[in-house]
Amino acid sequence: MSIVAKQCGVKFIPPSIILVYENKNTSKMRKRIIPVRNFSQYSDCIRAAERMKNHVRHSVYLESVSSAQLERLHLILRDHLRGLSLDQSLAALNDEDLNKLSDEELNHRKAQMDELFERNRRHREDPDFVYDLEVEFPQNSVRETCSWDEEQSDDEF
Repeated sequence: MSIVAKQCGVKFIPPSIILVYENKNTSKMRKRIIPVRNFSQYSDCIRAAERMKNHVRHSVYLESVSSAQLERLHLILRDHLRGLSLDQSLAALNDEDLNKLSDEELNHRKAQMDELFERNRRHREDPDFVYDLEVEFPQNSVRETCSWDEEQSDDEF
């Protein structure tokens, strides 16, 4: 069965992941509600997302959904169980302080960043690859100043 995920979301009561997908064989749009079982405010979102993605009944539908997306949805559910509103949970996702993460979580976030970098990276084989790309920035743009940008004589070094 050829399934392409179009939208993902969460449902708080009962805790569920909602998936809107298109079946390529029939060209029909469908909605699947996947219950999140055995999940509490202390659960590990990374493991819960992996468990859901590898589940026998749901793996076909979640094949085109990234693990990072499922992790974010589980984080929103966990924050709801902790008493946070949806707005607070989304703000926390955007303003995450990487200094406060454990080593395991930090390595996971770094792996996600590396994956995103590799996806967006230009390779020599790409048709729009330019070897020596030069970009001119407008002169009237706002420039941020920094204390070490101030002119100093080379004699001080």
